[in-house]
Amino acid sequence: MLPRLLLAAFLLGHAAVHAGYLSPRPAATVGGPSWPFDLAHSWILSPLGVGGDTLRILGFTLFALVLASFALAAIAAVGFLPAGVWAWSTVIGAAGSLAMLILFFHPYLAVGVAIDVLALWTVLVLGWTPTDTPTI
Repeated sequence: MLPRLLLAAFLLGHAAVHAGYLSPRPAATVGGPSWPFDLAHSWILSPLGVGGDTLRILGFTLFALVLASFALAAIAAVGFLPAGVWAWSTVIGAAGSLAMLILFFHPYLAVGVAIDVLALWTVLVLGWTPTDTPTI
């Protein structure tokens, strides 16, 4: 059960990091790193004329999708939902997260992209489910 709980915590933690996009930008510090979470500008959509309000609505919608999907995947990982929920909720959560991280990309967020690609590969290619996890 411990591996399943750790998996659930990891999924929820990954989803929670996306809340950084909704939090206010902290004050800049001299020599400090730039804030990687910015819904006001998309390197893909802003040059196409998509405005800040539309970007924020899109970003908030993607965040809600990621949080809800990974929450369902976490609940399924610990066995409170059918195992079938695990696969589709993980795929939807990872795809939404990947879309959000790519649309509003910052190099600091590359680890998140890797997590999403790994999650998609694990579910779609390997067909792995938490029921395959040995109990401790």
